[in-house]
Amino acid sequence: MGFFSNRFYGWRVVAAGGVLQFLQAGMLVQSFGAYVAVLSAERGWSKTALSGAAALQSVETALIGPVLGWLIDRFGEARLIRLGVIIFALGLMVLGNVDSLAGFYGAIVMIALGTSLSGYFPINVAIIHWFERKRARALSACGLGLALGGLAVPVIAASMSYFGWRMTAMGSGVLVLLVGLPLVSVFRYRPRDLGLHPDGEAPPAPLSAQAALPPLSPQTSSPAPVLSPGSAALATPASQATSSAQATPVAQAASAAQWPPAKQAASATPGARPEAAISAPLSSPDEHPGFTARQALRTGAFWLLAIGHGVALLVVTGVNVHAITHMKEGLGYTVAQASLVISLMTLAQIGGVLMGVVIGDRFDKRRVAAACMLGHGFGLLMLTYATGPLMLLAFAILHGVAWGLRGPFMQAIRADYFGRRSIGMIMGLSSVIIAVGQVAGPMVAGGMADLTGDYRLGYTVLALIAVAGAFAFLKAKAPQPPQGVRTQRNPM
Repeated sequence: MGFFSNRFYGWRVVAAGGVLQFLQAGMLVQSFGAYVAVLSAERGWSKTALSGAAALQSVETALIGPVLGWLIDRFGEARLIRLGVIIFALGLMVLGNVDSLAGFYGAIVMIALGTSLSGYFPINVAIIHWFERKRARALSACGLGLALGGLAVPVIAASMSYFGWRMTAMGSGVLVLLVGLPLVSVFRYRPRDLGLHPDGEAPPAPLSAQAALPPLSPQTSSPAPVLSPGSAALATPASQATSSAQATPVAQAASAAQWPPAKQAASATPGARPEAAISAPLSSPDEHPGFTARQALRTGAFWLLAIGHGVALLVVTGVNVHAITHMKEGLGYTVAQASLVISLMTLAQIGGVLMGVVIGDRFDKRRVAAACMLGHGFGLLMLTYATGPLMLLAFAILHGVAWGLRGPFMQAIRADYFGRRSIGMIMGLSSVIIAVGQVAGPMVAGGMADLTGDYRLGYTVLALIAVAGAFAFLKAKAPQPPQGVRTQRNPM
């Protein structure tokens, strides 16, 4: 089965999540820097004040993260994503009508709430439940939406120049509603609702079924037929038929190994409603794998991954909020020219995401993440001290590839280490720590720019911290699961 085969419903979840992330990235996340540049010039608001709005988004995410994780684990993603799309769209419309800094902050709070409910967090949880062996590849494929959103930055900048920032914000809200709401229905299901299993593959036969198989036949010195998981029946030629008594153990094994049951498999079509599925739960030997949130908190890996992730976002949010303004005021480029650099960065980010699709489950993810931290740090130094287009190109490639490759790996590593059992809550608790990096990045860069007159000192500090953050990932080795806990252990 190919990566994007429409036979497996999980790839529909990946595609829908990718489009939603494209809308969020294109309409605001990556284009927020364009709003900062325009509003700073038109309204006279300080960079620190505008950075505070970006920090407010991260604070809001940290505050609701654990609650959101609990809601996802208990009730699923679909309802939350629908509500989030609506709130995100309304927030953009409110943004188009603000006249004060307080109103701007209010709009940002709405937008932050909407993106938290319908964005990266719940979408990634949904994908984690649909994939195991191909998890990193699926998360990377979905991450293409976030990367492609950067291609919308020049369009948003051009719209601001032609229609004004108010009409651009309001039009973005309408677009989010028209495109986003129809996609929500894709998230109604998890694999068991449709009688499916992660990756679209049947799990191994239960050990009890394998134990029921008879030993080697003394007459033929060959093993009895072994059914593959999902086989509907055992079929042998009439010439090889055995007596009813001899066949009984094998028949019993066939019944035990059948996965899923024939009645359930017959109703497991992608369009079927969960109520149509057989009511008996799937008896997967690893149906509820992994750590509880409390158990995960007791491991060093939980904290090291959160610290490394937060340090990476020091650079990501610092660039998203201030890079255009730095290139405009510090390097002498126009907003349109600076947006073009962001577009080049986005192309590199797409390349990084595609690289993750290819190598995602083949290499040690924490080592890849550590290498990406070096890319973030050295890329930001290229932007900070750029003396010409070549250094800006180096920034775009290094930072873009690092962001695109590393981003999807963050949740893939957590799922590999801690399993699916409480992954929503574990991600929610991690967001509290990660938010420190999201808040600090724009605030450090913006605050130091107000104090010194440019972004050099702030960006240099963030770059050096990012390089040092590589060690957090190198130290974050897979924890030993508590007794009786099973997690998916991807060797890579």
